[in-house]
Amino acid sequence: MPGRRRLPRALPSEQGVPARALLRFLDSLEQGGPELHSLMVLRRGHVIAEGWWHPYRRELGHQLFSLSKSFTSTAVGFARAEGLLSLDDLVLDHLGDLAPARPDPRLARMRIRHLLTMTTGHVTATDVRVFGTPRWAKAFLALPLEAEPGTEFLYNTPATYLLSFLVQRLTGQRVLEYLRPRLLAPLGIEGATWEQSPEGVDTGGFGLTLATEDLACFGQLYLQDGVWEGTRVLPEGWVAEATARHTDSHILEPDWAQGYGYQFWRCQPPGIYRGDGAFGQFCVVMPEAQAVVVATSGTPHLQGVLERMWEHLVPALAGEQEVGADLEPAAEAELAARLAGLRIAPPSGDAVPAHTLAGRRIEVAGDAEVRAVVVGPEGLGTGEGTTVTLELADGGSRTLAVGAGQWAERAVRPRRGQGAFAGRVEDGPLPVVAAAAWTAPDACTVQVRPLQSPTCLTLDARVTDDAVTAHARLSVSFGRTDLGAVRGRVVEA
Repeated sequence: MPGRRRLPRALPSEQGVPARALLRFLDSLEQGGPELHSLMVLRRGHVIAEGWWHPYRRELGHQLFSLSKSFTSTAVGFARAEGLLSLDDLVLDHLGDLAPARPDPRLARMRIRHLLTMTTGHVTATDVRVFGTPRWAKAFLALPLEAEPGTEFLYNTPATYLLSFLVQRLTGQRVLEYLRPRLLAPLGIEGATWEQSPEGVDTGGFGLTLATEDLACFGQLYLQDGVWEGTRVLPEGWVAEATARHTDSHILEPDWAQGYGYQFWRCQPPGIYRGDGAFGQFCVVMPEAQAVVVATSGTPHLQGVLERMWEHLVPALAGEQEVGADLEPAAEAELAARLAGLRIAPPSGDAVPAHTLAGRRIEVAGDAEVRAVVVGPEGLGTGEGTTVTLELADGGSRTLAVGAGQWAERAVRPRRGQGAFAGRVEDGPLPVVAAAAWTAPDACTVQVRPLQSPTCLTLDARVTDDAVTAHARLSVSFGRTDLGAVRGRVVEA
């Protein structure tokens, strides 16, 4: 079962950590801090704090975005240990058939380690130029190089994709399948999915979905130098090599300016490293403190999450604070209650609506992807909730359960993503929650949260007898978050 418990549990005080420090970390998140979806803190291999902000929950995977890169790097480590490649191999020795007829001389000097360290020789962003094509690997190799490989750092997600492509070519397996017996099975990871490119290759630099405990096991494996339950899983020496600083990183945010390894970041506190992904997906490893901190999130403020960890968790996990044995039972009881009660509140409001749209069809004006919205007979934001069916421009439809002031859940088939990060998703429905509340007789707020995604869609709607105007915004996005106004005409369903 995805997300099942595999790690031992302990009270914070049993591992020398004051519960009050963990409470202060939670306080800092609630005081206008970034939105977390899950948290797990480990000390000496024991989980001392864990929680999921309802409606997110233990057994659900969460999109990892660029934290996927650390898993692709691990696959490269296995491939090297099995003699399939050397990090000093020239990329064109393996993929020369995909290169232009007259490759850039600098491309001919690009090595696998340059892909791992994001020092390929590209100086300008590559994402759109690669992911906007049907053949990502070929497009990457056709890009001009502005610098000598190994001399300039550029965060380069297509470079990670090329590593995934290379591993698949050498092994005959998707990275996900290649990792299954070597990494996932030993750690007890089940239900992992990975988006694929148009050419049928795991996207490598993003697209992996795992549960929180899966990430915690991955971090603990790296903390233990690749040994799990007494058995070596990762190649000997790989952890130290992969997580060392191999290049400067030159990014303005402090924790992205500490240097880069093989798809791992170095951190501001000395000795700490991490894998991370867009919108706050973190696996932070603290070797000196014998600690791992994992979080999934839905925030654009990644630095804010890390700063709170450094302020509240690092001193406590490093043993710099004494645990007051006489005070800890009360603090630990408070911590347990806080962690069990974590929640993200649905929209709230107690206004009496002038029109609940019960059984009505809203025909959406303009060129929107949603052509019409049909509200169930119970009405929007009243009683126990209702269903809302979206009729899409491509002829398909999706039906959501929408609670009244509380989250209602329904499994919905995903649509293919749009834009630069648009891998082919795994088949199967995904859980989505939605809630609605009336804040004035003519004003309704609706929120929709896909539970394996960091994103929340909010619609603030104004309703008259025959018209709806909704302002739409996303909590996080690679593009714009303010989607503007959507207008519709109310007719009988």
